[in-house]
Amino acid sequence: MVRPAHVLRVFTRGDVGGNLLGVINDTIGLSRDQMQAIAADLGFSESTFVDWREGETPMVRIFTPKVEMEFAGHPLVGTAWVMNFLGPQAHDRLECVAGTVDVRIDADTVWIDAGLGQETEIEPAGQILIDAGLPAPTRAWMVLMPKEYFVAEYPNSATITGLAPDMAVLEAQFGTLCFARDETRAHMRFFAPAGGVAEDPATGSAAVALARAMVASGEPSGKLSIDQGAEIGTPSRIELEWTADRASIGGTVVHDRIELVKP
Repeated sequence: MVRPAHVLRVFTRGDVGGNLLGVINDTIGLSRDQMQAIAADLGFSESTFVDWREGETPMVRIFTPKVEMEFAGHPLVGTAWVMNFLGPQAHDRLECVAGTVDVRIDADTVWIDAGLGQETEIEPAGQILIDAGLPAPTRAWMVLMPKEYFVAEYPNSATITGLAPDMAVLEAQFGTLCFARDETRAHMRFFAPAGGVAEDPATGSAAVALARAMVASGEPSGKLSIDQGAEIGTPSRIELEWTADRASIGGTVVHDRIELVKP
């Protein structure tokens, strides 16, 4: 059975860039293995499969080309955009394997709000980054999302631009977030070879992990505009706001095309 997939660009920077996402609203009769196969065929960082019923919170299954994700930011933001702007029904909440997120629409920006209950450990050495050929970070954390997100801070944007890690080494953990920041902006790159994505253009879950690391380090609230993806030709922007127990990620979405998929 052929099904349509809405292909979006999520977290665009103006009208350009953004992270590609496939959203499949017709999940009737699809097994988990079939969803995984469709996600692999589409080849995007993630694809979502939406089980929705009138009057109920839609359940969103999220797949990279290799694994199912319990939580991921750009898939939930993109799926919220589809449900609220294309239908079949507007919703202010979405459910994923990790739990429920709230959805807000602010003009052309779609936001999701997620709790900050993730376990966080300070990782002062950052030895895996050194083993992967990267400079030693100024600070580092391990955040369980629940998959492992290694979060590493560097002193300036030029260092972030020049990173060229050994992906085989980074496969030892699910994801590696490297960032530099000032008061209002951050420059971020995210590597996830274990999930089939060498480098991601825009990673909402990594932004949530960054918020969790900041809270754990004594910064109980804040906001950042995060630029990502320029190094791989896909400039993207994520808006991040956080308090001690909640993170909000938002961005703009562009409908790119429709593709027909089948298991």
